[in-house]
Amino acid sequence: MRAPFSPARKALAALALSVGLLPSGHAALFEDGEARRAILEMRQRVDGMQQAQQRSAEELRRLGEENAQLRRSLLDLQAQIESLRAEQAKLNGQNEQSLRDLGELQRRQKDIAQGVDDRLRQFEPLRVNLDGQEFQADPAEKRSFEAALATFRSGKFPQATAAFSAFLQQYPRSGFLPSARFWLGNAQYATREYKEAIGQFRQLLAETPEHARAPEAALSIANCQVELKDARAARKTLEDLVRTYPHSEAAGAAKERLARLK
Repeated sequence: MRAPFSPARKALAALALSVGLLPSGHAALFEDGEARRAILEMRQRVDGMQQAQQRSAEELRRLGEENAQLRRSLLDLQAQIESLRAEQAKLNGQNEQSLRDLGELQRRQKDIAQGVDDRLRQFEPLRVNLDGQEFQADPAEKRSFEAALATFRSGKFPQATAAFSAFLQQYPRSGFLPSARFWLGNAQYATREYKEAIGQFRQLLAETPEHARAPEAALSIANCQVELKDARAARKTLEDLVRTYPHSEAAGAAKERLARLK
């Protein structure tokens, strides 16, 4: 198959055909110089067309290369964007993990601090208000007294006697001391240790005569003396109670007892 004619070749062929088809009479009118000029002009036109085609081809090639380069640049840019997105996602994941780790660390620190505070509070003095007395006591001291009192109230009097005796020995300067002596005396009274009970009640009166439990302690001494069949001592104790604490409930009970002792 023959290659198609280029536009330049077509132009030369058309020129040659036009010259060849002219009648001989007209052809004679053209001189050699004019024919040569016409051929030269035609050749210049053909050369110009060829150069234009060449420039167009080069321009197309250049544009193609630029387009290819642009496409490569776009692909590189897209790859960089994807890489940046992946890196950003990784960083976001690391940040989220860091935030979770930080939150966990803060929670642990808070738990540790709370644990330290709780342990410190176990040793910090507590403000106690008991039987009209206000004082400071260690947490362990308060727990020990309350445990002994709970034992007494449950009716376990021998165990209560042992618990209050141990308390008095362990905390000889405690603010609970007067109340502890009072309940120890009552526990001993319940187990019929009357003489020991009288000793605790009298010590309470000697050490803290203004204590809220003092009138009851005096009445309890009289009760122990009655149990010991010492009516004379019981009478004196009741009379002293009425005289020393005339406005107390224990004084009213003492008057009734005195009436029965006559």
